[in-house]
Formats: sequence, structure tokens, C-alpha cells
Amino acid sequence: MACMTDAIEQYLLQLLGRGSVVELQRAEVAERFGCAPSQINYVLVTRFTPARGFAVESRRGGGGYIRLVRLPADAWEGTLGLPQICDQSTAEHHIDRLREARRLTGREAALLRAVVSREVLQLPLPLRDQVRAAVLRAGVAAVLRRPMHRTAARGVVR
Repeated sequence: MACMTDAIEQYLLQLLGRGSVVELQRAEVAERFGCAPSQINYVLVTRFTPARGFAVESRRGGGGYIRLVRLPADAWEGTLGLPQICDQSTAEHHIDRLREARRLTGREAALLRAVVSREVLQLPLPLRDQVRAAVLRAGVAAVLRRPMHRTAARGVVR
């Protein structure tokens, strides 16, 4: 199943490579891969999330479709869109998205990954996911306050 899921994901990403929006029919994609339409849903729900930079719209019925939209990397500002509760995987997807958008350096991304890891946040669930989200929002907010400015008179960094 993992290989099928990966293949479907790669196919959809390839279609998106031609533009930021793709419309398709679930049944056609399922037929192409010889799988059930529910497997297409699984790929969309798990691999094409807002945290990974995608929006999925669908309409069921005779003329139904799935619209897959790649969200613009520069549209993500500040902590808007960061959840109030998030597991480690979701936090890492947000960090990856910011890194891909060049809003974080590699070092900043590594630091954020470290502070939101379950090894560091040794708390019971759901408290751990609440604290992780709060730490992620605070870290991202602090990093996005860049660029740092020096005042000419005092040489002070703000």
C-alpha cells in the first residue's frame, strides 16, 4: 500500500508541476492505478494537507471532481495558520513549508524541529500537543521578526 500511496502522490505532484491547480476525477485516477477511489481519498487527506502547502476541494456526484491547489509559499505569513494543537508530524510539516518558502534558514528549521520533538516535550497527551503548538507559534513568530536592524547611533540590535 505504501508504494501505491507514494505512486499516487508522485503522480498528483507531477500534475501540479504544470500549474498550481489541477482538477481531476477520483474514479479516473483510481482506474489509472487499479485501486479503490477510497485510496485516492487517503492520499489526498494524508499527503496534501494545508501544513504541507495544499488545499483540496471536492464535489461528489455525477460531475464531481477533486481540485488540488498548491498554496503559494509567500502567502503564509506569521503564525497565521498554525494550529492550537499539533502532533510532531504536523509541526514538522509546517517547519518544512516555511523552510521551502525560505522564511526559515536551515539552522532555524533544525532548532524548531528540536524544540518541538516528543523527546524534549516529555508530557502526557493532549498537553504535549498543546505545548508543542504554543512553542511552534512562539518560535516562528520570533524568527519571522527578521530582518534584524541595527541603529546607526547605538549599534543596538532590535
